[in-house]
Amino acid sequence: MNVDEYKLPLKKVIEEFELEKIYETDDLDSVMITNTDVNRPGLQMVGFFDYFDNSRIQIMGKVEFTYLEQFHADERAEKIEKLMSQHIPALIVTRGLQIFPEMIELAEKYNVPLLRSESGTSAFMSALIAYLNVQLAPRRTRHGVLVEVYGEGILILGESGVGKSETAIELVKRGHRLVADDAVEIKRVSDKTLVGSSPEIIRHFVELRGIGIIDVKEIFGIGAVKDTENIDMIIHLEPWEEGKQYDRLGMVDEYTNIMGINVPSLTIPVKLGRNLAVIVEVASMNNRQKRMGYNAAVELNNRLMSQMESQLGNL
Repeated sequence: MNVDEYKLPLKKVIEEFELEKIYETDDLDSVMITNTDVNRPGLQMVGFFDYFDNSRIQIMGKVEFTYLEQFHADERAEKIEKLMSQHIPALIVTRGLQIFPEMIELAEKYNVPLLRSESGTSAFMSALIAYLNVQLAPRRTRHGVLVEVYGEGILILGESGVGKSETAIELVKRGHRLVADDAVEIKRVSDKTLVGSSPEIIRHFVELRGIGIIDVKEIFGIGAVKDTENIDMIIHLEPWEEGKQYDRLGMVDEYTNIMGINVPSLTIPVKLGRNLAVIVEVASMNNRQKRMGYNAAVELNNRLMSQMESQLGNL
């Protein structure tokens, strides 16, 4: 279980948002984005560079251009040069604004990619930040299976051979979707959300002991697979141990911490004759009910307490 740090090639950002290349550097292939934050350099245009983070993509919109338009070309170039000289990864101009000639000259001088988008500034920034949060999210890989069951992302963990893949196939047969088998790549995309996916090389493949490798998409169809899914619940499968006390009421909520986020979790003992796929389905629906404010165990306890109080009151 290891945490990785990721970099994103600027070229992928350009392709994702269909950005126009006003000036393309010779080393564009090697330009990497490492920061999920972006910056509108309004303060930098007036000369304030304290706490300036030059690893952020810089975005200029109507406000910055309106400010720069009031200066003569030489003054404008001086202000733009102070920004370009900070070795920023890229400068993106929004709203399809007409680029100042001196901006192109300075981009060439300091080898800064100069790009343009037709989108509005606020909408573009919001979309870009969301995209960077996913692409550069902290991540780790866990050995397990991720499936979507009734809209819930269920991460199934357990020792090798306990029946994770077999359970996943049974769930797929029952109309649910496989996201990842064997290795689940987990990204923390926000302070509350984990997203799981499969490494591309093994995506949609499942290993079944006695049969071998199968392609779920080819056998069950495109509707049986999904590339990514939020992790809403974790189910730990373990061999049944005689004498061990397992939770029979569900009054106490259990959680598994992954990268600082507590995910609701259950421990399901595996025993001959237990239908694990049905158990996972019920666990998924029960987890959704809890999120919606209904807890069956609490409701039953309240009824019992109410009945006891009523009986005591009649004594």
